[in-house]
Formats: sequence, structure tokens, C-alpha cells
Amino acid sequence: MYIDINGKKRQKVGLHIHTTLSDGAWSPEKVKESYRSQGYDAIALTDHWKYGEGGEDNSLTIISGAEYNVGGNTTEQGVFHIVGLFMQSEPALDPKDDVQRVIDGVHAFGGLAVLAHPAWSLNTPEMILKLRDVDATEIYNTVSEKGQSFRADSSVIVDQITARGLNLPLLATDDAHMYDGIDNGIAYIMAECETNSAEDIKKAIVEKRFYASQGPEVHLYREGNKFCVECSPVSHIFFASNIAWSRRATHGENLTSAEYTPVAGELFVRAFVIDAEGRSAWTNIIEL
Repeated sequence: MYIDINGKKRQKVGLHIHTTLSDGAWSPEKVKESYRSQGYDAIALTDHWKYGEGGEDNSLTIISGAEYNVGGNTTEQGVFHIVGLFMQSEPALDPKDDVQRVIDGVHAFGGLAVLAHPAWSLNTPEMILKLRDVDATEIYNTVSEKGQSFRADSSVIVDQITARGLNLPLLATDDAHMYDGIDNGIAYIMAECETNSAEDIKKAIVEKRFYASQGPEVHLYREGNKFCVECSPVSHIFFASNIAWSRRATHGENLTSAEYTPVAGELFVRAFVIDAEGRSAWTNIIEL
């Protein structure tokens, strides 16, 4: 548990992690010990088509989870990876199921259905908007940058779907597979909740009471007609929206705040920061 710059309790949570139960290089026990040693309060083991039970392991909350990948590798036809989290038991799903059946199956067992790495999968806004009841998506996916396609950041797709009316909670995850020092313990969410129970963390995600990060702390709020960022010391603060051109960037040393006044036509605002070490953090979206 952590205390943020506003005195609120935060839980450090990893929500997309693989083990030797599917295509990960480390055993579940080694993964748990590694993330526990890095200060995580909760993790989800999300092996491909292998349901992981929830529970508790030496003060580390284990969130139930699995990753259901459909569509093969031909991205123009639609490749979708759905991470199911917080399910009460294993859904009755099959690799031959289509993506909507997977989403519905996760929901049938009380879970959240997360659209994983849409940039890596080359999911277009048109593809995503056809899906019903997606609960969240990944704005950043570590392994997509460090080990695979260099399409780790899905910010452009997030902005496109939000401009069209789909405002999802934005997660940062590792999607750890290789455990070579560059794809694990990098990206996570900091959930605002009293405890590290799965129930409290799930509620924080649904209510967007968290920020996504690789290290920095960042908070976005609205004050009158302005949007304000408060953060740990960083070198860059950016505001993003559906508008292509506007003065939305602040650069310097040890920046801890910035303000932005929306312009005509803006539908939403989100923020992200980059610190002196090149690490980013992302807020959720506030609609206008």
C-alpha cells in the first residue's frame, strides 16, 4: 500500500502477466515472488486460455484471470486479445469462440473484459466500436514495446474511440512473458482503495479511481473551466483530446503541475506525463 501526494491510499497492481502455465518463462511461484519483491500489492496471472484462481499469497492478492486470444495473426480480419479479470469461476469458453462470445462469457462469471494491446493487434476504431460491453483497455503494454512490435502505446486508438463516444478505463500492463529484465515490473496501475482486496481493486477500476504508470504519479481534475494536473516531479506534462491542434504541452525540470483551458469542439481531456528517466504515467479520461 502506498500514500499518494494527496494523502490517499493506493494499491500497486499488475493486471496482465504470464507464467509457464502458458507461454511465460517463469513459474507462477517465481512470478509471485518477483512482483511481491517489487512492491506490488496485487497481481493477476492471465495465462492464455488457462483460468487462474484468485486468492492470497503471503500478503499479495492474486486476482483471478486469463487471456483469451481470438483471430490468429491476420490483423486486417481482426485479432482480439481479451483479458478476463475478477471472474468468480472459470468461464465455459473455447478457442473457437468469437470475441463477443468471450466478452459475454467473462461477464457471465462476474468478470471484467479488458481489450488488450489494441495498437499491437492493429485494432481499428471501427473494429472496437462493434464490440459490446468492453470494460477497459490497455493504453500501454510493456511487452509490445520491449519484446515484440514496438506498438506498446495505444494512445491514438484510445483518443479515436473516445471521440466516437467510447470512454474506457485505461490500464498500463506488462503482459510479461520473457522475464529478461525488460518486460516485467514495468507498467501497472495505482488503484485508489483502502485495501488490496480484489473487490476493492475491481471497484476502483470500474469507477476510474486509478492512474496507469511506469513510475510517475499523476492526477487530473477539473476546476471551473480549466483542467489541472498534479504529479510527482516530471519533465513533460501533456493534455490530449479529440482536437488536433492546441497548446497542450509543458516542458521543463521537476514540473509538478500544469493547467489547460479547453477550446471549442473538445469532447474530452486526458493527461500523461514523462519523467527525467523517460518513464510515463497516464490518467483516465474526463469528458466535457
